Formats: sequence, C-alpha cells, structure tokens
Amino acid sequence: MRPNHFGICRKILPKPLFPSHSLSYFLFCGLFIFILLISLAGCRQEQSEVQSDASSLSIQTIENKGSDTLVNIALAWAENYMGQQPDVRISVTGGGSGTGIAALINGTVDIANASRAMKAEEIEAAQGNGITPVQIVVAQDAIAIVVHPSNPVDKLTLQQISDIYTLKITNWNQLGGEDRPIVPLSRQSNSGTYVYFLENVIRSGNKESNLLFSPDVLLMPSSEGISVEIRQNPNAIGYDGLGYVGEGQKVIAVAINSDGLYVFPSSETVNQGSYPIARPLYMYTAGETSGAMKAYLDWILNEGQVLVSELGFVPLK
Repeated sequence: MRPNHFGICRKILPKPLFPSHSLSYFLFCGLFIFILLISLAGCRQEQSEVQSDASSLSIQTIENKGSDTLVNIALAWAENYMGQQPDVRISVTGGGSGTGIAALINGTVDIANASRAMKAEEIEAAQGNGITPVQIVVAQDAIAIVVHPSNPVDKLTLQQISDIYTLKITNWNQLGGEDRPIVPLSRQSNSGTYVYFLENVIRSGNKESNLLFSPDVLLMPSSEGISVEIRQNPNAIGYDGLGYVGEGQKVIAVAINSDGLYVFPSSETVNQGSYPIARPLYMYTAGETSGAMKAYLDWILNEGQVLVSELGFVPLK
C-alpha cells in the first residue's frame, strides 16, 4: 500500500501475464482451448475402446467344418440364425466329413459336419485327446444316381450300380442303353458320401466284403464337380446328395434287386423307407453343449428344419 498525491493509500496489483487486448493473450487462450479439446477427444476414444472391447467379449463364435453334402444347409442355417441372433458369429467351411471329424478330434472346431457316422477308431482317437464326441442327427439325405438327360437308361439295381463302379459293367449297352463306354464318377475318399457309397452300395452293406472302387473311376473334388461333369458328358454316371441335383441331370430309379420296386429319391420315399440309398446327416460336438452352442443346435432341430426342405434335403420327421 502506498499513498497517492491526495494522501489516500491504494493497493498495487500485479500486472497480468498477458494484457487482455494483446496478441499473446489470444494465443494463450487458443492454446488452452486446443489442449482441452485434445484431452476430451482422448477420453472419448478411450471410452469407445472400452465399449468396443466389452461388445466383442459378448459375441459368441461357433466354428463349423466338414461335410460338403451338408455345407449348403449349414451355411443357410448359419446365415438365418445370425440374422436372428446378432451376438452370435458362425463360421462354416467344407472340405469333407473326414476333414471336419479330424478337426473335432484335434480340438480345433466346435461342430463337425458329417454325412457318415464316426468310425470306432476316430471316436477312440478323440477320447485319447480328452474329447467325447456327441452325435446329433440334423437331417436326412437320399443319394441320387444321376446320368446325362440324353441317356435312355432310367433304372438300375444296387448290384448293377456296384458292378459299374467295380468295372464289371463297362458299357451302357449291357444295361439296355446305347453302345457307349460308361464313365463312372465318384467323390474323393475324404468324403463321407464316398465312404457311405462304398460300404452300402458297392459292398451292399456286407462288412466282410473287400470290394473297392475301380482305380479307373474318376474322383471329383466336390458335389458341384460331379454335377458339372454329368451335364457335359453323355457317357457319365455319378452319385450325389439329393439337394445337389438340378438341371442337366437325369435321376435314375433304384431297386434293391431285379424283383424289387424301382424307386426315385424324394422326401416321401426316404421317410417311407422305400428308397434304398438314404442316410442320416450328422453334426458332432466335443461333449454336451451349453449356452450359445446348445441354443443354436436346438434351433437347427426345430425351426431350422424348414430350410432343409427348401434346399432339397429331407427334414427330420
């Protein structure tokens, strides 16, 4: 405090760092606001990352691999179910029943699709890894025998089909057709359809039989591969899941023997038990399921059966 020229004392205040009207003042304020905005943005980003992490933790992922016969149904199931349950992610790949079962045994997949039952040695291998496979029948299938539409042959017995694939019958004229060589097509050995066809058609269900596909049979990598070859080769014959039969293929009626009834594959003949080349389709899990996995499989066995019919396969009764 010091007196002015009137003798009155007044307080001497310190000068401001930046006068309010100076350029430095405005620069200082601008810098302060900029730092404040950066800090707020960082907080928002951190909060967003926390929310994103929490969201990702709530998503359930199901890995599904195996049968090429089942792959179209499995993809339809997955797409439809994810549309209803956005917190579930389902990955579906093919590669054959053997591939899916091997992945289940190794513990690298949640669900193995298979068009054949697991073999005793596969179950034993899984148990050796601490995995107890649980078998679930998810649909039924008829294996259709298909030829080119121009082929006049329209019916065959199981024995004739076996003889074609072991090359005991090599010309269509042996079956009432034209004088043309028969070109038999098959799936590859990692396919469950290949195994089923070998055991139940070529070997006629005889476990003591050692019959094999002839080495001259053309092995195709997929069901689509068989369909493409049939459409362009008038001498070819193949087998495929009923759901893969489309335009450019003629379906053959099949009888157990020459005295039996020749039957075409369909949902009705499979459910009646009259079509002789029919089988269940499976999903295998590593033990009993719970949570998102159980909910998904329950949905497949109920609402999901509608999609089985739409894709040309046979729903469960």
